Amino acid sequence: MQLLLRWALGAVALYVTVLIGQKLGLPFWMAPGVAGVQGAVIFVLIFAVVNAIIRPIVGLLALPLTCLTFGLFSFVINALMFWLAGQVVPGFHVKGFVAPLFGSIVMTLVSGVLNSLVISDKDRAKKR
Repeated sequence: MQLLLRWALGAVALYVTVLIGQKLGLPFWMAPGVAGVQGAVIFVLIFAVVNAIIRPIVGLLALPLTCLTFGLFSFVINALMFWLAGQVVPGFHVKGFVAPLFGSIVMTLVSGVLNSLVISDKDRAKKR
């Protein structure tokens, strides 16, 4: 149940991120209506898979550069994973470098806030 809730919150966070990005003129595109909702849900699933499988490999390969930049290169890795997930999902497109960078940062912040508001401390304790 908690997994489905987190998935739904991730889709809401993506939708909010896309709305903010579009208002700022960044090249985000999400299909309107039901196709956009389906795209957001699929994006969250693909993004989770990309972060679980591909991100650790890229992070390990980029470890020297990440250490050299005092961890700031991890933002670039996050943007790359956001862009990669966006390329796979139908009904969602993100272009350039600034848009995925913005998207990965804002989606992380919005998702964190939503998760802290909705998921109680008792549910977090059950997970541990």
